[in-house]
Amino acid sequence: MPIIHPPSSAIDIRSYGERWAADQHAFAQLVLPLSGEVELDIEGKGALLNPLKGAVVVAGAWHSQQSAVANHSLIVDVDQATMVHPIWERIAQRPFADISPAARKLVEFMQLSVAAHAAPPSLLQGWVPLMLDTLMLEPPRLQSRLAALLAHTEANLALPWTTESMAQFACMSVSRLHALFQDQLNTSPRAWLLSMRLNRACELLRHTGLPIADIALNSGFGDQSALTRAMRSRLDTTPAAYRRQGREPATKIQ
Repeated sequence: MPIIHPPSSAIDIRSYGERWAADQHAFAQLVLPLSGEVELDIEGKGALLNPLKGAVVVAGAWHSQQSAVANHSLIVDVDQATMVHPIWERIAQRPFADISPAARKLVEFMQLSVAAHAAPPSLLQGWVPLMLDTLMLEPPRLQSRLAALLAHTEANLALPWTTESMAQFACMSVSRLHALFQDQLNTSPRAWLLSMRLNRACELLRHTGLPIADIALNSGFGDQSALTRAMRSRLDTTPAAYRRQGREPATKIQ
């Protein structure tokens, strides 16, 4: 059987049947049961998975699974080559892990996001490192907490984020958050947040017909005037002018 090559990071809810099915692929996979039980064998190591026990299959590992009862699992495909994490080698030796209360909360959060069709790749990329840390019962690394914060903030730009609330989400002090942003992103939390909000506003101005006031709110600006001030300061334009400029080529073609 040929090795399946990695897709983009993806997440799905799947069920397994009574027949054993063997597989091998070039991406890692998190198997996080939501209900029922699943027997999983990874390179000769076997375990019975349930909502209190999950597994991580490293890239290239042969594995097979089956279940005699109704079951559902959150399955996360991860491009191991691009998801840098110091824990991969240890996972290969110990692929099965108890799902702690903290890990269960992360699973439930992502389950709700999938059900609501609100799990974009950026959110998934930030969630996976934190999930790996939590599954291995280690204190979340600073990089994992930052990745989760960035993903969650970007997916919820309309919330009234402040530097303090961002630090609280990442479970660190404001000064530590500033130092981490400077070290990892060469910017400040406030500047990064403004850039993300402007990017979202510009995307909506280019690709939707939403009223500018609605775009301002959806992007996290308090009102249309706040968006206008930000665009004048950072982009030397206004929302209306930016929208017209984005539509000019199509207008000229017609």
